[in-house]
Amino acid sequence: QVQLVESGGGLVQAGGSLTLSCAASGRTFSTYFMAWFRQAPGKEREFVAGITRSGYTYYADSVKGRFTISRDNAKNTVSLQMITLKPEDTAVYYCAASTITVYTTPGRYPHWGRGTQVTVSS
Repeated sequence: QVQLVESGGGLVQAGGSLTLSCAASGRTFSTYFMAWFRQAPGKEREFVAGITRSGYTYYADSVKGRFTISRDNAKNTVSLQMITLKPEDTAVYYCAASTITVYTTPGRYPHWGRGTQVTVSS
């Protein structure tokens, strides 16, 4: 059981950057596969990036080259560094955790944060 809390969202101009953080409670954080998802109004929640327990990363094509996911197991945190932001990146960003693997479908994650809003203005 892990509790996740996202932070770092806000309003940014197109082309700008923002870094999101996900703080996890518990002492078993290093055993979790972590991921970031996002959901825009009227759209389904979509996979953004994932990271394994050992640090191997996965990215959606839409963010590859612009977003970087990382983890600090000592600090129980996962970050999402976002650069060259676009209006289509506007969404609520959620942190998710799994004990099995990195999934690209949200329904397979048992643990979720409450989300943080990212708004990119044109």
